[in-house]
Amino acid sequence: MVGKDCVKVAVRVRPFNKRERDAGSVCVVSMASSSVTLQDPCGGPSRCFSFDHVYWSHSGFSREGGRYLAQEPGGRYADQACVFQDLGEGVLQSALQGYNATLLAYGQTGSGKSSTMLGHGPNPGLVPTLCHRLFHSLTQHQDSLQSQVFFSMLEIYNEQVVDLLCRGARAPGGLRVREEQHRGFYVEGLRRVPCDSAVQVEQLMEQGTRARTTATTHTNANSSRSHMLITLQLKQIFSRESITKQSFISLVDLAGSERQRGSGSEADRLKEGTAINLSLTTLGNVISALADVALGRRGVHVPYRDSVLTKLLQAALGGNSRTFMIATLSPADICYEESLSTLRYADRAKRIQNRAVVNESPTERLVKELKVENARLTQRLSRQEGKRTEEESKELRRLLRQNELQIRAIQTLWEQNLQEALRDWEQQYASITQERRMMQVHPYILNINEDAQLSGVVKLFILEGDWDIGLSDSSPRCISIRGLGIQQHHAVFSNSQHRVSVTPLPGSKLIINGNSISQKAELQHLDRLILGSNSTFLFIGYPSERGEEDWSRYDYDYFQSELAAAEGIHLHSQGEPSGVSGQTDPSLLAVFYDYIKLMPMLAEANQMSQELHKEVEFKLEIKNLALSDARGHDLEKDIAVRVTSLKNRQVWLWSKSKFVNRKYLMEELYQQHQAEGGGAVGPVPRERDPFWDPVEPLLLGKAHLWLQSLAFRIALDEQLEVLGSEGTEEAIVQAQLIPCSPTGLSLSEEDILIDPSELLGRRLDFQLVLDQCCGLRWLRQARDRGVQIGFQMFDCVQLFTPAVWHNVNPLLDQRIHFTSLQTSPALLEYLQTSALVLELWGLQEGCVELAWCLEGVGTTPEGSFIIDQASDTPAVCTVDSLQRDLEALRKDNSSLRDQLSMAKHGCECVRGQAERSQAERSQAERSQAERSQAERSQAERSQAERSQAERSSQRSSCEVELGRSLKVFYHSMTSVRALLQGLRRHRPSEDAGLQALRLYVCEQAAQLKVFSEELEQSVAALKQDVAAIVRRKRERSGTWS
Repeated sequence: MVGKDCVKVAVRVRPFNKRERDAGSVCVVSMASSSVTLQDPCGGPSRCFSFDHVYWSHSGFSREGGRYLAQEPGGRYADQACVFQDLGEGVLQSALQGYNATLLAYGQTGSGKSSTMLGHGPNPGLVPTLCHRLFHSLTQHQDSLQSQVFFSMLEIYNEQVVDLLCRGARAPGGLRVREEQHRGFYVEGLRRVPCDSAVQVEQLMEQGTRARTTATTHTNANSSRSHMLITLQLKQIFSRESITKQSFISLVDLAGSERQRGSGSEADRLKEGTAINLSLTTLGNVISALADVALGRRGVHVPYRDSVLTKLLQAALGGNSRTFMIATLSPADICYEESLSTLRYADRAKRIQNRAVVNESPTERLVKELKVENARLTQRLSRQEGKRTEEESKELRRLLRQNELQIRAIQTLWEQNLQEALRDWEQQYASITQERRMMQVHPYILNINEDAQLSGVVKLFILEGDWDIGLSDSSPRCISIRGLGIQQHHAVFSNSQHRVSVTPLPGSKLIINGNSISQKAELQHLDRLILGSNSTFLFIGYPSERGEEDWSRYDYDYFQSELAAAEGIHLHSQGEPSGVSGQTDPSLLAVFYDYIKLMPMLAEANQMSQELHKEVEFKLEIKNLALSDARGHDLEKDIAVRVTSLKNRQVWLWSKSKFVNRKYLMEELYQQHQAEGGGAVGPVPRERDPFWDPVEPLLLGKAHLWLQSLAFRIALDEQLEVLGSEGTEEAIVQAQLIPCSPTGLSLSEEDILIDPSELLGRRLDFQLVLDQCCGLRWLRQARDRGVQIGFQMFDCVQLFTPAVWHNVNPLLDQRIHFTSLQTSPALLEYLQTSALVLELWGLQEGCVELAWCLEGVGTTPEGSFIIDQASDTPAVCTVDSLQRDLEALRKDNSSLRDQLSMAKHGCECVRGQAERSQAERSQAERSQAERSQAERSQAERSQAERSQAERSSQRSSCEVELGRSLKVFYHSMTSVRALLQGLRRHRPSEDAGLQALRLYVCEQAAQLKVFSEELEQSVAALKQDVAAIVRRKRERSGTWS
């Protein structure tokens, strides 16, 4: 009975990379024994997972001659050898025993997959170490067995299979995946190269990597979204046992498992992910289904056939293979979501059960049987005679030839293939040797790729003289490159007197060190070049110019950061450093790196739009860069893409995930365009066009109307600046807040409150007046547009003004009445600490206007909107409770009175007649005294009431005067606040010279002087008014201290 093997899963965490170190990232991954704990950087609960192996490669190492070694023997640090000991050794031994073996590498882009699988320099990864150990083991046992090793290498991108070892032109649409009953799924026409040494395998891997680099440039593909599959077919022929063992070693580098941020996860009208994300999505579904099967669930469908990747991995997942998985993690807090997703993926995979068997076939026995059969046929052939014998002889000769051909094929196919592969290898080796010699003599440019393993693969040498670079290869002095935006004749490199210069040709795009170049420029060693939309190269000068610089710092991110800096986007310009340490906020860092990651994709989308004549322009924006919430706190920042139709000026705003999805769809359309010869693109239905979307209202900007004046029942009249997402002035809105009566009449100055707490439990009415919107930037760009203003007051629903069209300075003339029947502490706090956020929405021709829903909104008989509704029911309940308590107290009081009356009556009955007469005389005397006392008390009360009235009148007068002073002070502070906002917005331009900076300093000093004078005058006026009020109050009361 075949035993079950569970997939063995290991997790490895790498050190911080440069990006994470610059950001001051915190490590959120910890490991102990066989468990991994992931800490939530936002303070949530930690997540713990268990695996077969865990490798701590984050710290505890030293670097010696390029090698990473543990600082202490037996320390925590897990090097490449440690990883191979657990995983690679298992793969190797399984293959030597005749089992199929598979090693999967999974993780987000940049988490260390390629480093673990392939390694670099003196730190070889699992694949090269496995090859060396495999051939070493075969060499040791070559006396007892014959071995054959075949190597193949393919890439899966956009559900298309590309043979990376193919010597001819690639078939359009890629190779086909077929299925046979005995072989299962296989790639038809995939080249398998026989190898007899690890060096030859490494050479083939380098050849495949070079082809992969060229393919990604030519097809505009993103290598981080492609899967690479290396297959080693091992055949071991044991002569003594007459048995052949055949095993397949599959080494799979899966595409990056990036996770889109939550803010950009809205559904797209077009299919999410298309074929680009189909493979990883289906792989996840397959793993989940197999995990359910392992738990004993019945009737579970495993969707192997839903993608090319899962078809080819069917044996590795739940089939005839021993499978190992290495999941790689980034330790940084900014990659928490991606790391958690990777761990969950790996946790499901460890439950999968495979059924691996030894693959044996009696090859030698078959050869012996064929030889015996041939001898028998030869003997029969020699004995035949006559006509009948002639016919039988023909049949016997045919069988004899067939058997001989079969024997010869079995014995010579391997030798022939090996000789052919050796000839190819010798040619490749000669080419590489020549390339290395030229590197020591001539200057050249080498490619820089997002995938570090693909960087430095392509080297284009610039020899003496002039060299045209571009798509054309018609001249012997041409350097042919391919890529988006590359012209037939793109630029000219000139190499004269040990000086290299480049001249862009008309209509071509060339960027050097982040700056666009239109004229001849001399190149310096380690200059960064971008040709077309995103073909990135590093210039290497003559050997005399080369020093000991570390070229590795000029990676793909360096190129994009340089471009972003040229656009004014710097890491430290996106916000102030957070904390005492001055480190950048991790959320800002994530936005910055999202920005530079999307920049090349944006350039490619613009180029595809241009070549496909779509007349659509894409531009990156940082959402909420200059915006805040109702309390003035910064909003979470994110990346968005503004899409503008140059034909009709329609505008869309796409999230990051939506743009990425659409960009992959654009690639499919562009590749179809290229396959048809680059002619005019036929009409694409709008519902399938990735460059188009139905128009929707756009949020143009926000303005803040602070509500503090309402807490004092003071009217407010403001001109509010509507700021766009990146701080641009979109419009000016004239708005008022007017405290009023229930009927809408404005309150007088006597209704001003000194203490806002006096509002508690009382009715509050006020009106929001929106008069006019001036200087609409949205309408200046195109007059066939409109705007609406939306806002939400406390717990009321969001309201919108009616749409106004075709006017740069539209009159709004909106007056909205709000009422709080009983002001609650929550509403009072809201008024004192919050602002009403006015949202300016842009409308376009064909989009639906915004409307509010009044379901559940209360209104007064006068027609005003009721806010603070949550406090109404509790208040009514409280009043009812008090009324019930008061009624109960009244009943108790009445009962006590009755009992007291009965007691008095009993006492009077017991007393004698004598005492009664004496009591009557005493009562008369007391009554006379009480009347006199009552008259005196009445006179004193009347005097006290007159004094109290005088004091109350004085206090009321003082409160009115103080209220007037506060109103004047509040209005003056409004202008002071406007000056302060102007100071904040007043900044010099990025390219300002020394003279401009001096002018800016003078202007800033003048504005500061005006601001300080206004502030001092306002405070001094308030002090004088308060002092005068206090002095008059003391004079009236006659109490001088």
